[in-house]
Amino acid sequence: MPFKPETTYNAELKVWTIIAEQISDSESTVLTREELHLNSMRVASYMRSLGLLQSDIVGITARNTTHISAVIYGCFFNGIPFHSLNMAFEEATIEKLFNITKPRLVFCDGDEYEKVKAATKNLNAKIVTMRNHPIGSIRIDEVLATPIEENFEPLRLEQGNDQTLAILCSSGTTNIPKAVTIPNSRMILFATLHLTTADVQYAHSTLDWFSGFLTTVSSGVYSTKRIISDNPFDPASFLRIVEEHKVTWVLLSPLHLALTANCPEFEKANLLSIRTFLYGGARCSLEAQHKIRNRLQHDCMSLMYGLTELGMISMNLNFDQKPNSCGRPANGSKIKIMAENGDLLGPNEIGEICVNNGRHWAGYYGNPEETQNVLDSEQWFYTGDLGYLDDDCFLYVVDRKKEMLKYQSYKYFPNEIEEVIAQMPDVVDVCVFGVWDPMGSDKATAAVVKKYGSQLQAQDIVDHVQKNIKIMNKHLHGGAIIVDQLKHSPNGKVNRKATKEYCLKLLESNGYVESN
Repeated sequence: MPFKPETTYNAELKVWTIIAEQISDSESTVLTREELHLNSMRVASYMRSLGLLQSDIVGITARNTTHISAVIYGCFFNGIPFHSLNMAFEEATIEKLFNITKPRLVFCDGDEYEKVKAATKNLNAKIVTMRNHPIGSIRIDEVLATPIEENFEPLRLEQGNDQTLAILCSSGTTNIPKAVTIPNSRMILFATLHLTTADVQYAHSTLDWFSGFLTTVSSGVYSTKRIISDNPFDPASFLRIVEEHKVTWVLLSPLHLALTANCPEFEKANLLSIRTFLYGGARCSLEAQHKIRNRLQHDCMSLMYGLTELGMISMNLNFDQKPNSCGRPANGSKIKIMAENGDLLGPNEIGEICVNNGRHWAGYYGNPEETQNVLDSEQWFYTGDLGYLDDDCFLYVVDRKKEMLKYQSYKYFPNEIEEVIAQMPDVVDVCVFGVWDPMGSDKATAAVVKKYGSQLQAQDIVDHVQKNIKIMNKHLHGGAIIVDQLKHSPNGKVNRKATKEYCLKLLESNGYVESN
């Protein structure tokens, strides 16, 4: 990898300096490998002119625009980690997160300039805008006009492979996101080992998602062609991009996969160029997976289980045999299932998923207490996810530990009900949450997004659950509600808490009656 301390400009780095070809579908720009390489060295030279050291942090809150990859590669050339935030974060969240890492230089879109400026007012940070440049900002064009340092070479990493490569954000579905350090490790590339220079990559994720980060790194390492877009995800646009650019490698969230499988344009879409289709980060209905899979020329769809903290943990390469599984542990990763009392559980017993991948992890930046809460003395990471390993060592994820609910003292998980609802042909997305009642029970309630034009009714969902789940405690005692969309965290995961709050307000304001 290019980040190794022994890497040199004239030897190992020769492949890396090719970097990637990049096409922006939304901005209609094309950068050759040479142009992107030169731009990356200009950004690196600009950072050096400011006196930035490897102990400094570069802040990023930006979309997938033309020159953002050069910013990332420029950071890599200098051994300077970047801290990437989602552009949808509110000013208060940006302020809290950047006050942890204290970036001296921040790259953002002009659309977010005023918000970022206000959030970093106490940091005295320089702000570079990537597009839509407001008065007072430094334009990315000015940075790219920086002369490349004479005899430019990437810098050696002062801490070797233990040095932090990047800082991303945790999902933040229950609280303010944590600043997650990403180490300089070849294991980052595990899901991309079969890429070649002939591949065309597409992932809609921005750099604050691990998937966006992975795609940016792998496209540079393997010198692929990468297609980017800064527009909100649109399934019709995605299908057009795949056909127009003959995309071979795709990484999507389950939400985007479901939207694609259920959009009107899907029936006529040409997906024959795809030879690797990866997805992960949440659950996805089997129906949507089958629909996509049946249109691919190759058996190349793989569900991944991973963590921002540790990267990819497992991948399911046996969809036909284990369609609901996240697969076996990846090379170098170990998984164990632990009971609440600390006992090690056996096959098919549900407990907390714990992972050890044998590599250094610096923890949550500036938060040693939270790091100690998830990492034990033997470097086992306690994920907070509940799941089990079957007799063949295939991993199944059940739910988040904090989201376990009770109805009349009977424990149940929202995902158990969501899986049943997701089997309904007219359901695009679903979120089940518990509504507390005075009798001490969490009454399961479902928020459902239905297909466009569908006549699906809330009572149909209640009846379907009652028919297909024999245990009365798991029925929708709180009823169901049809909504236009669920609430998602900036990284695309369903935010159960926010969806619940949104639906309860709808129920109250519109006079919905619970179905019991």
